[in-house]
Amino acid sequence: MNAKPPAPGLSDAGEHQPTTAAEGDVPTPQALAKGLPPAASFDALGLPPVLVNKMTGLGVTEPFPIQAATLPNALAGHDVLGRARTGSGKTLAFGLALLARTAGRRAESKRPLALVLVPTRELAQQVSDALEPYAQTLNVRLATVVGGLSINRQQALLRTGVEVLIATPGRLTDLVSRRDCILNHVRITVLDEADQMCDLGFLPQVSELLDQIPADGQRLLFSATLDHNIDQLVRTYLHDPVPASVDRVAGSVTTMEHHVLNIHAADKYATATEIAARDGRVLMFLDTKAGVDQFTRHLRASGIRASALHSGKSQPQRMHTLAQFKNDEINVLVATNVAARGIHIDALDLVVNVDPPADAKDYLHRGGRTARAGESGSVVTLVTPNQRRDVNRLMSEAGIRPTVTQVRSGEAALTAITGAKRPPAGPKTSTGNAPFRGMGTRPGRPAKESRKTADARKAAEARAAARVRKGR
Repeated sequence: MNAKPPAPGLSDAGEHQPTTAAEGDVPTPQALAKGLPPAASFDALGLPPVLVNKMTGLGVTEPFPIQAATLPNALAGHDVLGRARTGSGKTLAFGLALLARTAGRRAESKRPLALVLVPTRELAQQVSDALEPYAQTLNVRLATVVGGLSINRQQALLRTGVEVLIATPGRLTDLVSRRDCILNHVRITVLDEADQMCDLGFLPQVSELLDQIPADGQRLLFSATLDHNIDQLVRTYLHDPVPASVDRVAGSVTTMEHHVLNIHAADKYATATEIAARDGRVLMFLDTKAGVDQFTRHLRASGIRASALHSGKSQPQRMHTLAQFKNDEINVLVATNVAARGIHIDALDLVVNVDPPADAKDYLHRGGRTARAGESGSVVTLVTPNQRRDVNRLMSEAGIRPTVTQVRSGEAALTAITGAKRPPAGPKTSTGNAPFRGMGTRPGRPAKESRKTADARKAAEARAAARVRKGR
């Protein structure tokens, strides 16, 4: 096994001692207690001038906290253990160092010099899109290999030689097994969103891939959370990593609002439909692929420009849907957790959990699609009575204190929080210019009764009739 030997941490005085883990994290006793000081600016990092000029031209002028904390150590060749919330600038935190340290070298056929492992196809594409302008400036060849796309084209790309390879574990394992990719020249390895790779069951594949990479190379591990599976990777494959943590494990962005909307179960999809009809884009999460497809069809029938994103779609379909959403060709992206990471949409100010997530980690990653890079945004979770206890516990574990509001479709409170509107092709009212009251509360249509309620109403009417007869 090409694993790095574990090493104890160092105190400021040079004595070996374990570092203290943040609440909710596992301890990493081999992590260096102190690395190089944070960078005050990109100019102070000694990056290639052409790279700095390109960054300035793209509006990247001041480092985000995670970039300031990790870039000095990454550029110096240290292993780094970085933790920051999603949307905080982690891609450039490792990407700039990786490109700067790879520039000027040329890869042989099938033998990349740097590797970025990511859990999903969407995140692979996002990393590629973020790094491509800088890679071109430095004449560094970049390639992405993921499942769902032609493996033959990816084989051909690797044969021509690429310096930086961005990959999902499954597809890279296939290419390695076919001898189309050989990892013995990799000098820099990045594990991005490592916790999700573990959650998705990729830990054995990731370990097998890391075992084929020279143990004396640089390893950069970035994640929004650090749990016990991450600890296994850190202890086995990182050597004296410099820790950098700029956010709590569980917490929220100060520019992000969190709302819990308590609703009646029968009013759930009417409420969700009105939110989807708002002005501006919205990302809506449901639990299952079937639920996503069904709700998307309903939204389209209601005159709302919506599209579905889940793992049952082909990769070209997923890429096309994301492009439509980013380009405002559709207003609503309805998705499963496949969209909870690896998707960056500028100016996305609302995320809606139509189905509440299963745990705090999923909540934080879903919500992380908004309020990115200093922007503001809101996360709204629709909660029916039987879900309240679980959602209360989830919010507590996530360190969130949401604003809780009881709402119904068509109410002013729902519009005030989410911008909800009448769906364009919703049922017409017969009251002319009467104000919109919502799909479930239109005048002239009584609410649908349950059988129990109907039986109780009929019994009460019978008793009232009997009293009338008795009084005659």
